[in-house]
Amino acid sequence: MTNVVVLDYGTGNIHSAVKALELAGADVTLTGDRRKALEADGLVVPGVGSFSAVMQALTAVHGDDVIDRRLAGDRPVLGICVGMQVMFERGVERGTDAAGLGEWPGTVTELRAPILPHMGWNTVAPDPRSVLFRGLEDERFYFVHSYAAQEWTLDVIPPFPEPRLTWAEHGVPFLAAVENGPLSATQFHPEKSGEAGIRLLANWLDSLHE
Repeated sequence: MTNVVVLDYGTGNIHSAVKALELAGADVTLTGDRRKALEADGLVVPGVGSFSAVMQALTAVHGDDVIDRRLAGDRPVLGICVGMQVMFERGVERGTDAAGLGEWPGTVTELRAPILPHMGWNTVAPDPRSVLFRGLEDERFYFVHSYAAQEWTLDVIPPFPEPRLTWAEHGVPFLAAVENGPLSATQFHPEKSGEAGIRLLANWLDSLHE
């Protein structure tokens, strides 16, 4: 059975993420232990709250170093909601400009939409090569957010593969998911997305052994 660590750093929708991953077939450990997080088959980084608060909590437990070391060793990481947002260089939220993990270029900003937060079920437009969305191309997923990455600027130089980008729309187009080598992330909450979310997590678990 695939061993997954859900990183416990004092924030995030942690227990529902653990349950969803177990339903998807993983052996799940909820911990902030650095060694276990580094050694697991997969690491899940949940995130709820403001960009700056999540970054402060992550760095307080050296989660930034764990994520960076895993990715440097080509070991899979999955970010969820603000756990996706902090993978970018910066986040601007309510006048606060905070540095992110910088795994991807770009800034997370407020959606230009008539109603915020964007809360509820929405469709997505997956990359045809997506692994996460195999068999789920027509499903809806559950979002709760007011901020998102609204452009993708990473230049990929061969032989590295092109990232697989999935888009959604709420007022404006925004990135609903990214699959970029060992780093994947979703702006929506798979753990709140019913059967479709469980199947997406199962697809991610399957990909850890491909």
